[in-house]
Amino acid sequence: MAESFFGLNIAVRGLFSAQRSLDITNHNLNNINTPGYSRQQAVQVASRPMALADGTGMMGTGSDVIGVKRIRDEYLDFKFWSENLSYGEWSVKNQVLADLEVMFNEPSDSGFTTIMSDFFDSLQELSKDPSSAAVRSLVKQRGVTLAKFFNNLATNLEELQKDINYRIQTKVEEVNSLAVQIQQLNRQIYITELGGNTANDMRDQRTVLVDRLSKIINIEANEIVTGYTPDGREDKHFVITISGKALVDHFTVSKLALEQRPSDKKVNREDAGNLYEIKWADGNKLNIKGGELRGYLDVRDGNEGSVNPDNGLVSPNYKGIPYYLKKLNEFVRVFARAFNEGYIDLDGDRAFDPDEVGTGHASGYGYNTDKTGIRFFTMTGEGRQPLSTEDFLDGATDPADIFDIYERITAKNFSVSADILDDYNLIATSDASGEAGNIRVLNELLDFRRNADMFSEGAPEDFMKSLVATLGIDSQQADNYSDNQQIVVNQIINRRLSNSGVSIDEEMANLVKFQHAYNAAAKMIQTMSEIYETLINKLFV
Repeated sequence: MAESFFGLNIAVRGLFSAQRSLDITNHNLNNINTPGYSRQQAVQVASRPMALADGTGMMGTGSDVIGVKRIRDEYLDFKFWSENLSYGEWSVKNQVLADLEVMFNEPSDSGFTTIMSDFFDSLQELSKDPSSAAVRSLVKQRGVTLAKFFNNLATNLEELQKDINYRIQTKVEEVNSLAVQIQQLNRQIYITELGGNTANDMRDQRTVLVDRLSKIINIEANEIVTGYTPDGREDKHFVITISGKALVDHFTVSKLALEQRPSDKKVNREDAGNLYEIKWADGNKLNIKGGELRGYLDVRDGNEGSVNPDNGLVSPNYKGIPYYLKKLNEFVRVFARAFNEGYIDLDGDRAFDPDEVGTGHASGYGYNTDKTGIRFFTMTGEGRQPLSTEDFLDGATDPADIFDIYERITAKNFSVSADILDDYNLIATSDASGEAGNIRVLNELLDFRRNADMFSEGAPEDFMKSLVATLGIDSQQADNYSDNQQIVVNQIINRRLSNSGVSIDEEMANLVKFQHAYNAAAKMIQTMSEIYETLINKLFV
């Protein structure tokens, strides 16, 4: 009698197979906009055939759905993680260098070129009438504007460095959070698949997390076969490593940690205090080779491979914020030394040479005063108050000692001296006391504007133009690299979507196909029912 219902059993199997495929199609359509979702497909096979009693062969028993397959190309995942790493690094550098360009604000009406030009133009006006109180006041104010330009620029760079330091902290916390989430998914996936099932949706969630992680730091993600389960299947563990050390080792996590640099152990002299170093939580050194973290570290610490004389450490071989701060500090030191002392480092050895001392502001006399030795530019002291010449020199009289004092000047503390701020009549113009029309010293000061020996790049304006040009080139390079990497990443994303993404047209075609299969199976059940009804009710009555 069981064999009499054999055809009905086959039809029911077909009905269930079509229904399962319809459910999977429905699931695909519902997740068409889910980030990272991989299209799923029923694994349908012919069920085990039955041997006929008369030995004439094997009779098919219909179909079974033995699993749900996740459509995924692992090669594209590995390729995406590799390219996303570089994109993360250069997108960060592109963004930060664009911010730096805005800070330098060149060329513009409020940039360095305009401010420096205004300062020397005021000195030129003073040469026409050295006794004019209005012009002397103008020279003082233009000098203050010049100093404030460097003060504000250095402060903004320092604040940007602190902001990047905070972003590094945020990114490290994100890495640790992603690692914990991946570890939790590893546990859920392992438990789910231990009984032979496939945790497709959880694997998609894990891949999305790894995608995010790959943009932040250089990782390698692999499923490693560690043995075999009791039923003979491979026992796989999911491992994520950073430079060879496991961040996630299946069920365990090794977190990253931040350690503040001591204020007396800066990587660069120009660094703000309390910057973070990234290490493993167990204290081991971490080698960050790419990603957003590498980008942030380069722009925060990059000083073109210079060696810090305070601790002998070498900063990254990249032109980051410390590099531009270093160049600004170099400018104000050299310019102030030249303008005040008349010192031009002709041989470029940055060492004091009495033969290189000329005429500077300290050599001249102001209007209606017999004072000499007044420095136009000094620095701020405690409370950010400008220092007088006396306080700035701190008792130094030897030219070599005075030369070294200028090393204390930075772009942040650069200032017009308190002497000039208190009395603009002290602005030196003549080389002799009581000679109001004598402008020999003032002419020497005016010559500094176009003195090509002041810097290795040339005159003061040439130095700043070279610095801005360097920044522009680096910014353009970062922009190009970022755009190119984005194109590569987008191409891989498109290939992933074409392989794993859900297509409405394809799923609708599958919907019609499985619906017809379901209807055909239902029709077969109806037909078999009619056959059995005829057989039972009419032949056996």
